[in-house]
Amino acid sequence: MTAEDTATASEPASVPAAPRAYQLLPAWRWRLAAFLLAGAAQLISISALTGANRPPASWAMLLLAIAPALVCALAAFGPADLARYAAPLSVLVLLAGVIGAVTHTGLFFVPALAAAVAGILPLWRRPSAD
Repeated sequence: MTAEDTATASEPASVPAAPRAYQLLPAWRWRLAAFLLAGAAQLISISALTGANRPPASWAMLLLAIAPALVCALAAFGPADLARYAAPLSVLVLLAGVIGAVTHTGLFFVPALAAAVAGILPLWRRPSAD
């Protein structure tokens, strides 16, 4: 055993990189914030629909009570290929719900919409040549 062998044996082994599909996409924190904000606003919408002073159960209220947290979860936690398509879908769902229910609970979803927009912008940039 030589000095060269002991030097290489004491160095830690390098960890291989994760496959490209499982690496975190750019701006994942924004998509996580959109998921949390959409989930909180979705709970407000559900409690408004089941409360004593109920707003009319329109398509926008039902959309805001069912879809936002699920679609934002796909964008935040899904594989890279799925997140690239789920993130713009989450913005469309939030935008349609905010426009349709602006007089009731739609404004609670505006922070989630802003975070979702900030989270999708880096997804569609040109990938850097590694």
